[in-house]
Amino acid sequence: MTQTRTVTPARTGTLPKDAEAAPLLELVETRARLGNREVLRGITFAVTSGEILGLVGPNGSGKTTALRCCYNALTPTGGAVLIDQADSTTLSRKDIARTISASVQEPTVSAGLSVRESIALGRTPHRSWLDRSTDRDTTIVDRCIEQVGLVELAGRDVSTLSGGERQRVSIARALAQEPKVLLLDEPTNHLDLRHQLIVMELLAELASAGLAVVVTMHDLRLAVEYCDNLAVLTEGELRACGSTVEVLDEPLLAEVFGIKARVERGVRPRMEILGLA
Repeated sequence: MTQTRTVTPARTGTLPKDAEAAPLLELVETRARLGNREVLRGITFAVTSGEILGLVGPNGSGKTTALRCCYNALTPTGGAVLIDQADSTTLSRKDIARTISASVQEPTVSAGLSVRESIALGRTPHRSWLDRSTDRDTTIVDRCIEQVGLVELAGRDVSTLSGGERQRVSIARALAQEPKVLLLDEPTNHLDLRHQLIVMELLAELASAGLAVVVTMHDLRLAVEYCDNLAVLTEGELRACGSTVEVLDEPLLAEVFGIKARVERGVRPRMEILGLA
């Protein structure tokens, strides 16, 4: 078993200390299996209001599995998932959906639905079965469409969109739920460079406004620049957790990711990849 290194978490400085102290989402010694294989081996991390937590690690390290446990898409075989300090097993699906929303890597395509109609599905947890959309619902959907840059595509059938455009629809639908915690699985996947930055800047703005964000990422340069804290996973175990600039030191980058890199620490950290380790 690898040894977990824990460092002091970063603080965003945007919220009072008491608001930052209580995690909105916490995995505690969480274990999970896929078939006969244990894919999470007792991992622990937490995210608070106003924070972006990045889950990083090589392919197959357990990032997506950990994210699925967070929103009850996969039932852990051990440990606990706490949502707003309540055990997730005591919460209804609707309770969870009102607190947590998720945007996955390969979003489901609803043929026949327009972009606007697909995003409006994010309002479902806030309505009863027969309720009609309210003016507030419409305002929220319009705002989410604008936030992800889909205004010109709002009337298009989702099935006609590119992979990157569908990814933005998925993010907007998750935002329309008005969650306290936003989970994103590789949100910059399929996106061109401009839209990668648009999405990451949006996440930074949302976190500054108090949203808790958990995001799986392969691009360590974006992770360094935008994530307050990181949880580094390897083979289903937590290798390190804490402040981004403290976690991603040169020895860990070489050991876990097999690269030589230099992290420039400062107000806006940067990482330069120098080559293979």
